[in-house]
Amino acid sequence: MPKKNIPRSKAFTSKMALNCIQLTPDGRQRLNLSFKALDAVPACIQSLCRVDELILSRNLIVSLPDFMLDFVNIQVLDLHSNYLEQIPPTLGLLKNLIVLNLCNNRLTQVPKELGLLQNLQVLYLGLNRLHMLPTAIGNLKELLYIGLSDNKFSSVPKCLAHLQKLQKANLDRNPFPPPPGEEKVEIPRKFHLAHACDLCENCLDNCRTERRKLVEATQIKEQIQSTWHEMK
Repeated sequence: MPKKNIPRSKAFTSKMALNCIQLTPDGRQRLNLSFKALDAVPACIQSLCRVDELILSRNLIVSLPDFMLDFVNIQVLDLHSNYLEQIPPTLGLLKNLIVLNLCNNRLTQVPKELGLLQNLQVLYLGLNRLHMLPTAIGNLKELLYIGLSDNKFSSVPKCLAHLQKLQKANLDRNPFPPPPGEEKVEIPRKFHLAHACDLCENCLDNCRTERRKLVEATQIKEQIQSTWHEMK
């Protein structure tokens, strides 16, 4: 059931879906339903299950339907910036997936079946509420990148050590305990995470000014500390 604070979407038709099919530069078919105010995956797109990419980002989707399994050919599934609280285990049956984007949802866990995605190369899980990963994630033998920033991890997931082809794991802004002897840096409440493209020019200028002040203050502090150590 949709959350009370999530507005209902308008009816979405097959004709509207057909108008959203794009051809990528490398000849793949992409069904782009981003920014459609959808609170559910439209049933009418089931007939378009032969597309190579399915983009459902920046909507109001709270759950995924069973017919997602019909999209056996998709190589890219983008569900970022929705209201998903869980991912169905059956998503692990989409064996052709190369890129899976689940960033910026409300996930507290991901199913172990994601470890069945043997062709997956990129997995975005940032900006969720995860505090652990299933051991099976270590079975993603083709994974090159995993995004885990802005979650609730207090330690690096052990399964990452088994990803033989992994080139980068982003664990920024998780509540890791500080190293022994180092004080925890508190981020002031007035700072908020935002993309530059979402800000007006005035706000962007203000952010740049505040950032310069912060950098300068940090540099001055480091200089003072350096001078103090030399005096000692």
